[in-house]
Amino acid sequence: MTHVEDELTSQPECWIRAASQADRYRGVLPAPGERVAIVGCGTSYFMAQAAAALREGAGQGETDAFAASEFPYGRPYDRVVALTRSGTTTEVLGLLGKLRGHTRTTAITADPDTPVMAAADDVVVLDYADERSVVQTRFATTALTLLRAHLGLHTDTVVTDARTALATPLPEGLVACTQFTFLGRGWTVGLANEAGLKMREASLAWTEAYPAMEYRHGPISITTHGTAAWMLGDAPEGLAEQVRATGGLWIAGTLDPLAELVRAQRLAVAVAAARGFDPDQPRHLTRSVILAP
Repeated sequence: MTHVEDELTSQPECWIRAASQADRYRGVLPAPGERVAIVGCGTSYFMAQAAAALREGAGQGETDAFAASEFPYGRPYDRVVALTRSGTTTEVLGLLGKLRGHTRTTAITADPDTPVMAAADDVVVLDYADERSVVQTRFATTALTLLRAHLGLHTDTVVTDARTALATPLPEGLVACTQFTFLGRGWTVGLANEAGLKMREASLAWTEAYPAMEYRHGPISITTHGTAAWMLGDAPEGLAEQVRATGGLWIAGTLDPLAELVRAQRLAVAVAAARGFDPDQPRHLTRSVILAP
């Protein structure tokens, strides 16, 4: 079993633990009414997109998401939350340094022995969700679970659905597809982006991701026999029928969207195996991006 496979199968247990700890971190996670930005790089940025949409949708306050390198320093926030598994990512550390003394910051990380511990005002350590693999799975979903639980949006059903996602065979014919498109709405747009990233990282698959309503504004033109469109969450009316009419494979998201992301992670590993790739050795990637000064 690869590191990726081992880590993605442990997600339900990590989610249970994170949800149980949400109250412990109430003082360092965003309070209702705060104006908040959530930042990250790569996978963490896509989790930031999902968390920001969830928080604002829950009426907890205006919430934006940015890649750490694209943070708008002229915009005022009450708190900035940085997601960083490694705690060493150059862009995140640089951002936290610039905000020091001006804006309250919270870092959510997996490693307590890294520079982010001193760079942020407050720190949440999810060390039990740390990973050896380059292709992130459990830290990202565990951090998002913590934030969902903090908002009162996590339920036992999420964990049950994740176990179903791990135990149920992937749809027939899916692994053999030559192109994949992941679709989301609201907070699941971030999950769709992350599903696409997992496919590209692990299997070098031609993969795209879009808001579901935007898919019909051009991207659906690539859909045909041998391609797949996977919806994370509820699909817009009529979209499934339109995809099927192209000859493409339609995958409905019947589980909690976070559990659907687990299924997409499994697909990435399966496609990698089918193409002879090692998902623990993704091309041109390292576990953390540390840039020379």
